[in-house]
Amino acid sequence: MTKSSRNQLFSTFVVGSLPRPQWVRDLIEDRKQGRLSWHHADSLLDAAVPSAISLQERAGLDYVSDGEWRRESYVKVFADAVEGFAYDTHIEPGTQAASSIPYPAVVSKMASRRPIAADEARFLKKHTTAKAIVAIPSPYTIGRRMWTAQHSTKAYPTREDFMEACIPIVRSEVQRLVRLGVEAIQLDDPWLALLVDPDYRKRENIADVDHEKEMSVKCVNGVTQGIEGVNFSVHLCHAHFNRKHGTKGSYDLIMDALAPMKVHRFAMEFATPDAGGIGVLTRFPKNKTLGLGVIDHTDKNVETPEKVVARVEAVLDMLPKTRITLNPDCGFSPSSINPMDLDEAYLKLKAMCQGAKLLREKYG
Repeated sequence: MTKSSRNQLFSTFVVGSLPRPQWVRDLIEDRKQGRLSWHHADSLLDAAVPSAISLQERAGLDYVSDGEWRRESYVKVFADAVEGFAYDTHIEPGTQAASSIPYPAVVSKMASRRPIAADEARFLKKHTTAKAIVAIPSPYTIGRRMWTAQHSTKAYPTREDFMEACIPIVRSEVQRLVRLGVEAIQLDDPWLALLVDPDYRKRENIADVDHEKEMSVKCVNGVTQGIEGVNFSVHLCHAHFNRKHGTKGSYDLIMDALAPMKVHRFAMEFATPDAGGIGVLTRFPKNKTLGLGVIDHTDKNVETPEKVVARVEAVLDMLPKTRITLNPDCGFSPSSINPMDLDEAYLKLKAMCQGAKLLREKYG
């Protein structure tokens, strides 16, 4: 892959989601319960989403999303677009903080029903002059989230079978996004990062971490291999709900999985102490760009631009300035019911962009 993710120095990205206003949350729930058609919901969201885009533009971001306001969740968006799922069949024990959120399970062979994110992306591109970033879940995280032995074995005997069946569906969506001219595509793969926590591995009965890492790499590369003309990111985090992370720990255990991935950039959670510190960046791949998490979305305190600068400067002896971009640790609201504050998110994004401006003035 030859395309560099480097644009201007210290480019600023969102990870994807913004907190939804209550009426948007209600709308998503009414759509889910069948009280509102998808068509009617989309017509209402067409009026709402431009404000999420404008918020990011006003904050000063180089890459903007649509706030993911049309989605119930960053991973359920896959089941919304693909036949073969029974909705909210199980509560996944993968993250204690989000353990009360039910998830779909695959129950029959999959078939695409409609695009996963292309319609969102088309709308976004029509409503911004900024570069667009669109997130879709990685097949590995889809597999960890939405395959269960209880519900799924008749359709896909193993979790790995299910993951491999997801690859061509996600790849086809990526190709749609490239044709639309989306500048950056983010594969959300937090379930790779969760492996670093021994409590998570115990809950999930994961004994062979190397196998899990190999599956994550296989899934990412199956989606991205040979596709040019777009910047690919993988997002890694500890998952969160209501300001609490589901896991904790340094990325050290998974760092060797990053270099083989056919992507340009890794957006990683580092502002939170739960990520274990920046020392692991001495092992960061030399041919990749780091999307450095400089905003802690779980902390109600709004960072100052100077705090953002300090978090970047702390890694400059490990990575050159040309391979560092800035982002929040995670999306502010990966699920629509995550109780986060929209004004707070705006102020945090604004501080991040002001910090990037200070960095450019100092190091440009």
